[in-house]
Amino acid sequence: MALMQRGRDFLGTDYAILCGAMSWVSERNLVAAISNAGAFGVIACGAMTPELLDAEIAGTKALTAKPFGVNLITMHPQLFDLIAVCAKHKVGHVVLAGGIPPKGSVEAIKDFGAKVLVFAPTLALAKKLLRSGADALVIEGSEAGGHIGPVATSVLAQEFLPALAEDHVVFVAGGIGRGEMIASYLEMGASGVQLGTRFACATESIAHPNFKQAFFRANARDAVASVQVDPRLPVIPVRALKNKGTEEFTAKQREVAALLDAGKIEMGEAQLEIEHFWAGALRRAVIDGDVENGSVMAGQSVGMVTKEQPAAEIVAELMAESEAALS
Repeated sequence: MALMQRGRDFLGTDYAILCGAMSWVSERNLVAAISNAGAFGVIACGAMTPELLDAEIAGTKALTAKPFGVNLITMHPQLFDLIAVCAKHKVGHVVLAGGIPPKGSVEAIKDFGAKVLVFAPTLALAKKLLRSGADALVIEGSEAGGHIGPVATSVLAQEFLPALAEDHVVFVAGGIGRGEMIASYLEMGASGVQLGTRFACATESIAHPNFKQAFFRANARDAVASVQVDPRLPVIPVRALKNKGTEEFTAKQREVAALLDAGKIEMGEAQLEIEHFWAGALRRAVIDGDVENGSVMAGQSVGMVTKEQPAAEIVAELMAESEAALS
């Protein structure tokens, strides 16, 4: 608890454990359960419209009085409208993900008193974002599920924490499945951690039983990163369990590249086309239970997810393992 103090103060929670924003999974039920357990739930806005986000925040508030955050994708065409929805509900923390925050977005969030969390793949960019007003940083390694960067969490932690942890709030994410790992990053200077995969199969998660079963069957090597077919396509790699859907994504990239060649779409549209593909593929797996053709996004810590547990039990287990490691 002492090592987590700065993170706990920043989040306003008992434990400095963030839940990574997982599209379709990180909705009101799971977010509220994690916050009620003393950790910090985060709504995954993803491709939601401002109206949908409005309803989701209101729904979450009806289930918890504890702090929670909202994750917004920087390339969302209605980003500033979504920020206005967060302002309306007086959301305390906004996570900007998926790219460099566009001009004015950090200021717009801070204007209504919220704290801003950002992701940065390099130390130089991290320093720039923190100088530009970001309140906290999440460093996420390639072991994570969903959209990933190219460098392992252990390497990022060694690079970023000695340079930033003394003066800034830094959370470490990617491949964390047990409390011993949390303890080690806290000892290195992290203010807290972020986990996604471990919470995806919580009892309160609305993910389809087929989706959860796919997690229980999988091991670390089943969670593979997607391949970039065309270097011109700004495709951020995505880590998911290997299936037919993984192959379909490769075909989708070829299709979008052909449209680019023909001059039928612009680069920005191409990126959105890819994002919409992922949103649809993820929905097929999470909501419909089609784990063969959908996208079963999972981090390499998936092998440590072996059963359905209430969010509170997962948090308690992680904290007990962490305390045992430190003592």
